[in-house]
Amino acid sequence: MNEPHVDVVLPCLDEEQALPRVLAALPAGYRAIVIDNGSTDRSAEVARSLGALVIEETRRGFGSAVNAGVEAATAPIIAICDADASLDLAELPRLVALLEGADLVLGRRVPTSSRAWPAISRLANRAVAARLGRKTGVRLHDIGPMRVARTIALQSLALRDRRSGYPLEMVVRAAHAGWRIVETDVVYAPRVGRSKVTGTVRGFLTAVGDMSRILAERPASASASAERRAPGERSVPAEPASAERSMS
Repeated sequence: MNEPHVDVVLPCLDEEQALPRVLAALPAGYRAIVIDNGSTDRSAEVARSLGALVIEETRRGFGSAVNAGVEAATAPIIAICDADASLDLAELPRLVALLEGADLVLGRRVPTSSRAWPAISRLANRAVAARLGRKTGVRLHDIGPMRVARTIALQSLALRDRRSGYPLEMVVRAAHAGWRIVETDVVYAPRVGRSKVTGTVRGFLTAVGDMSRILAERPASASASAERRAPGERSVPAEPASAERSMS
């Protein structure tokens, strides 16, 4: 079997119904790494039957699940995506291609309907993006759940959050490490099943609290950022990409 070109990390909690659609869109040369984060349905069994590498992560939390997948990745490029069928893995090659001029590519969600992205979540996301800009100078429209980066570089960031703050911490640390960060539009459809974040008051408040904590942390020093980069990784000042929506 040929080695994968891209490892796709899919954190999973009770996504049995969504996984067939998600994995069917996996491009050739891409390997699905499904991290089962304590599912009570047949998510792990379904994922294995469809050819995915399944990792069991008993420590609950979005960050715990994604971190387990990041540590297991061996392909030169890594992608992270929700496993709820809200995003189309067939769009990943376009994001991967943008790594020629970037270090981290984020999918800016374009909802197909109001059901795909509730207004309260959009407003909260916009507020987080604004605070991120004030903290780091990185101007984004979305802290999106679809993203790609070089595997060794992402592993070298040594992210610590194990809950809902993980995606934001990735952007904050990448910005402080001098990564070029760009975003590009991706289609965002209604998810299969109920969201663990926006689907419950507790989940939503937990996510808001986790992200607020990340934004309140003092930035790491330049020397610490340099130590986190893998040997040979370059630090490039953040700048917009001409072909796609960017930080600015």
